[in-house]
Amino acid sequence: MKKAFIQLHIAVLLAGLTGILGKLISLNEGLLVWYRLLLTAPSLWLLVLLRGQDIRIARRDLWRIFGIGGIAALHWVAFYGSIKYSNVSVSLLCFSAIGFFTAIIEPLVMRHKMDIVELLLGLMVIGGICLIFQVNPHFKTGIVIGLVSALLGSLFPVLNKRILRRVSSENVTLYELSGGLLVLTLLMPIYLWLFPAPSLLPSLSDWGWLLILSWACTVLAFNLSMSALQKISAFTVNLSYNLEPVYGILLAFLLFREDKYLNGGFYIGFFLILLSIVLQTLRLWRKHSKPG
Repeated sequence: MKKAFIQLHIAVLLAGLTGILGKLISLNEGLLVWYRLLLTAPSLWLLVLLRGQDIRIARRDLWRIFGIGGIAALHWVAFYGSIKYSNVSVSLLCFSAIGFFTAIIEPLVMRHKMDIVELLLGLMVIGGICLIFQVNPHFKTGIVIGLVSALLGSLFPVLNKRILRRVSSENVTLYELSGGLLVLTLLMPIYLWLFPAPSLLPSLSDWGWLLILSWACTVLAFNLSMSALQKISAFTVNLSYNLEPVYGILLAFLLFREDKYLNGGFYIGFFLILLSIVLQTLRLWRKHSKPG
């Protein structure tokens, strides 16, 4: 059990590291995600072949998963775009708005009653982001793109719910990353026409960061999460991933000293967002712990 928790928190820490790597890689956000998928998807296929994993799925599920993978790829593009136009800390706080969008979108897609408490907690996050926006107007573009990232990020887990009833999480990840690569490859000529890049090829240092992003933060993190799931519940895993933005922000403070460029308004906004995450975590924990 102890080993499983260590594996889980290493996976969460690696997930928090993705924002740091997005700052370090000089490529624009579209090319960054494309190269990430180009390295990740074939690596996962190689692992699947070595394990002899059964990858057969129904054709109707295949196309749906490819579409969801496209949404996930666009979410990543917006996430790294937010970092490029603001900084890691602001981008990760905007990512926290995913709970607000999920509270609205999930009831519409799954056709169940909206959870008012989740909506209010999501509004607390939006309030924190608005406070950061007002106090730091030079982050305006990054915040708007970050909110788009959160909106897209709230879509694919909700859409995945029905697919995961029929397809294993390993196969969903495999085909979604492959679908994301396919969709982004088709869109890349248009993207580069709208947002020209000074260079299409990564530098030597970019290749190093991309390999860490693809193999450590994606492939290794996924495998660590899957290993942890064999010992601890999916509920605990999902709750632990609430720490991702916290780890990422602390790393940004440590490595880039972003705390020097942030004022009191950021910390008040951060406190509101962190409070909403803690309250939601405690609420879900109590609900999950009730017998029956």
